[in-house]
Amino acid sequence: DREMIPTRTGEYVAIGGLNCAISSSEMGLDVPSDQFCPTKPKIFGVGCRLAETMKGRIMILDGAMGTMIQQLKLEENDFRGERFRDHPKPLKGDNDILCLTKPDAIYQIHKDYLLAGADITETNTFNGTPVAQKDYDMEHLVYEINKAAAELARRACEEVAAETGIPRYVAGAIGPTNRTLSISPSVERPDYRNITFLELVDAYSQQVRGLLDGGVDILMVETIFDTGNARAALFAIDQLFENEFEPVPLIISGTIVDKSGRTLSGQTTEAFVISVTHAKPLCLGLNCALGAREIRPFIENISRFTEAFVICYPNAGLPNAFGGYDETPEIMATQLKEFAVDGLVNLVGGCCGSTPAHIKAIAEAMKGIPPRNLPVNLFKETLLLSGLEPMHLNRYTNFVNIGERCNVAGSRRFCKLIKEGKFEDALQVAKLQVESGAQVLDINMDEGMLDGVKSMTRFLNLISSEPDIAKVPLCIDSSNFAIIEAGLGCCQGKCIVNSISLKEGEGDFLEKARIVRRFGAAVIVMAFDEEKQATSIQHKVEVCSRSYDVLTRMAGFNPNDIIFDPNILTIGTGIEEHNEYGINFIEATKVIKESLPCARISGGLSNLSFAFRGKDVIREAMHAVFLYHAIKRGMDMGIVNAGNLPVYSDIPKDLMNLCEDILWNKADNCTDKILEYAENLGEEAKKIVLTDEWRKECTEERIVYSLVKGIDKYIVEDTEEARLQKDTYPRPLNVIEGPLMKGMSIVGDLFGSGKMFLPQVIKSARVMKKAVGHLIPFMEKERQDKLSSAGGKDAGLADEKSRFAGTIVIATVKGDVHDIGKNIVGVVLGCNNFRVIDLGVMTPCEKILSTAINEGADIVGLSGLITPSLEEMIHVAKEMERLKMKLPLLIGGATTSKAHTAVKIAPQYSQPTIHVLDASKSVVVASALLDETAKYDFVEEISEEYDFIREEYRDSQQESKYLSLEEARARALHIDWTCHIPVKPKKLGVTVFKDFDLNILIPYIDWKPFFDVWQLRGKYPNRGFPKIFDDKDVGAEAKQVHSTAMSMLTTIIEEKWLKAHGIVGLFRASSVGDDIKVYSETGEEQGTFFGLRQQV
Repeated sequence: DREMIPTRTGEYVAIGGLNCAISSSEMGLDVPSDQFCPTKPKIFGVGCRLAETMKGRIMILDGAMGTMIQQLKLEENDFRGERFRDHPKPLKGDNDILCLTKPDAIYQIHKDYLLAGADITETNTFNGTPVAQKDYDMEHLVYEINKAAAELARRACEEVAAETGIPRYVAGAIGPTNRTLSISPSVERPDYRNITFLELVDAYSQQVRGLLDGGVDILMVETIFDTGNARAALFAIDQLFENEFEPVPLIISGTIVDKSGRTLSGQTTEAFVISVTHAKPLCLGLNCALGAREIRPFIENISRFTEAFVICYPNAGLPNAFGGYDETPEIMATQLKEFAVDGLVNLVGGCCGSTPAHIKAIAEAMKGIPPRNLPVNLFKETLLLSGLEPMHLNRYTNFVNIGERCNVAGSRRFCKLIKEGKFEDALQVAKLQVESGAQVLDINMDEGMLDGVKSMTRFLNLISSEPDIAKVPLCIDSSNFAIIEAGLGCCQGKCIVNSISLKEGEGDFLEKARIVRRFGAAVIVMAFDEEKQATSIQHKVEVCSRSYDVLTRMAGFNPNDIIFDPNILTIGTGIEEHNEYGINFIEATKVIKESLPCARISGGLSNLSFAFRGKDVIREAMHAVFLYHAIKRGMDMGIVNAGNLPVYSDIPKDLMNLCEDILWNKADNCTDKILEYAENLGEEAKKIVLTDEWRKECTEERIVYSLVKGIDKYIVEDTEEARLQKDTYPRPLNVIEGPLMKGMSIVGDLFGSGKMFLPQVIKSARVMKKAVGHLIPFMEKERQDKLSSAGGKDAGLADEKSRFAGTIVIATVKGDVHDIGKNIVGVVLGCNNFRVIDLGVMTPCEKILSTAINEGADIVGLSGLITPSLEEMIHVAKEMERLKMKLPLLIGGATTSKAHTAVKIAPQYSQPTIHVLDASKSVVVASALLDETAKYDFVEEISEEYDFIREEYRDSQQESKYLSLEEARARALHIDWTCHIPVKPKKLGVTVFKDFDLNILIPYIDWKPFFDVWQLRGKYPNRGFPKIFDDKDVGAEAKQVHSTAMSMLTTIIEEKWLKAHGIVGLFRASSVGDDIKVYSETGEEQGTFFGLRQQV
């Protein structure tokens, strides 16, 4: 029962069982490693020169064209010129037309910016599309305007380059237009759009042709407030590069409209980056809308989220009451200098309100500051998706649920609503799927009586108006490629296309794949070829391998964006050849994952049990058993009814055995047995019937059962019953710490072992939230009673904070919406008289830190459930260090660990950074940190433990990664001496201390090494000297050896056994390359400390 798989070299490899593997090199599928990094820029042509320059120094972009045109105070006749003297519409305000009517003025603006220090100047074409020019009836001149604008900028660059000897570059400015693909212009009709994707593609194509023919070096898609529009521009550019023009580098710059950190169309900065990264821009960043001070946290996000060079050109502050900008060149330059010193940028300039004076000041400020170092292998082997929010899928991601109910072919209710034109009601189906745990939403409009293109367009436009739905990525599902294209044109995020295949031949497959890639989507590939649907392991692997080869080598696909569906086919049909369809999918999955790097596996789960339609109990059990095994072999995602899967371990044993038998084809009569089981169930087989037998258990077991099963029907009454059991649970808090935490602990274990899925965890979390919500009023009353009895409430204290043990700010970090664990921590801390400020979920770093500062917090606590939260926590720690904060930082949540905190987070922050395992430990940790007598020893013990963890981690790393000498030198510390003046010591040169008084030295002795040598180690809180004397195990012995040591020291001093001499030298010094030169007070060189030591 082993099969032979042909490799691409013609050899055969045996597979079968659990140990089969074919490497990508054996398959002949070696893919350049660059292709595995989704955010890596594509560098070619003039981009090579730009990249080399930006690795060596921070380059300078020019400032605002519009600001300089306004300063010219031009009137209507100036805009018209002689050529348009009789034009029927007013032209004042059409700055782009000045390229034809006032070319000398535009040329001079370019030249002024270049002479001020700009390396790159943008063409005067911000409104250079037919869409924008239509307001002036000038759309027929778009090509001419853009070509003329590029030629003016080119002339200025060539002249200034000749004068200065420094190369200058022209960037073709491509603005956002005055239309939006993602937002309706009509409040009453959220599905209405006043432009289509293809209309925008055509408009941008006309503009880009003019810019490229005019000689631009770079294309710059900028001021993006709707990512849908930007994707249309990128689509147009890619088409032109493929069919008409040699490619030039791209710069992409978005606009954050306010301090929420989102674009006007609602995307976070990270989601925006994911949505445009498929274009492989040379530079990626932000401009406009905000001043430098306000834009910093968002440019920092982009800097952490891309391997491209980072550009930032903010406004000269926020607009004042009169629409002007108040930041002087010095203020703006100082603020951008901070970005540079912190290693955030490679290219800077100015937007609205900036002038040549601003650019000159910025250019001066950037001199000598190293540019941002580009991250390496960022998000390698990660599938990046986005809706309004980002999504990462990598080897650490749990199974991803693709919600199936927005499919006219799979949901009668959804189909009926769509057919009846009740699209708003159909939105509720989508919303319920997301609420039930769908992480991606599958949308399908394939029905004979529907206009699929119109239905898909309308429904997706409606989704974009609902942030609670639009936050997740979409899966555009259709067998009609025209419907897929229509759907992709409505999405500003990075979607999944479901699906394409080799069924119609390689040419058709390649054409569709290139279109999908041009849209920037990931793709599901069905295991079909020209002959048939793949059913055997061998055929599935062959088709997927061939498809992978075409996609990576010929269509330019990032392997991370390839998802295979090796066909989940129906089992239990009574037809013998169908019996191993389940086995074949699972085993093919394992081979595909091992042999095709970075590819993912998905499948439509409902097909598996189609033979048992109407028998929901059987079907759902089969699905749970199948997923349990398929996920272990490598299945990453699946189209499922989110929230409607039983927990694997809850399936009745007899039914589970039947499902295992039919899946693994263990006997000839599996189908008959499972049908017999269904018949014995009778009507109960149609749906799962929950009995109330468990209600006979004790209170604690009933609460645990409710949590594990996600049943909220009785949770309030059971929680109240437990609260009233004062002998067992003296305080309401004890109910949380007891049965409620026990239940959630079981949920966590089941989730971690793959026996429970996210939708089920969410149901459990809701039950927990309901129980805790019932207890909160009782806990609050308990706290108030305690305060009253202590006189706290009546004491008339001016400062409310003084009534509390301390103030703790807690938040789920940005990018994460999970909060049940954090909420429990808040409740537990509150019940122990801590003032808790809960900032909720998706909390930006700047909000967490500003709240902590403004509220006078004593501790900051971060929570997260998903893997990307770990990176955000590292970022928060770095920011706390940058701001020189002194507060302890607590880390918690399902995805966190003591090891990660010790190795990755704690080193970023010089204050105590501590992992808190669960809510029950939060009070102990917080109390220790706020107890001045206990804090030192507690922190020291944690620090020692984390040092040990870090050392173990370093030892476990098989291979150290070294930088080249050039790279190491490029990362040298940069000290800004203009901001720091060293304090001159009172005495320079050498100072000698002869025969120093030993009595003065004794109080400075560190006794820890002494006790370590004697192998005496106290336990917290009795760590360190002199508290070790109080330790019950080693205290007496420590006291004795210390007493003996002190006696010896007395003898040493009295009998003068030892003398102490000291010498210290303070000298002028400077760094020269790798070395440090030392000088006398008069400036004469006295010697060199050589910095270059060991190299590998």
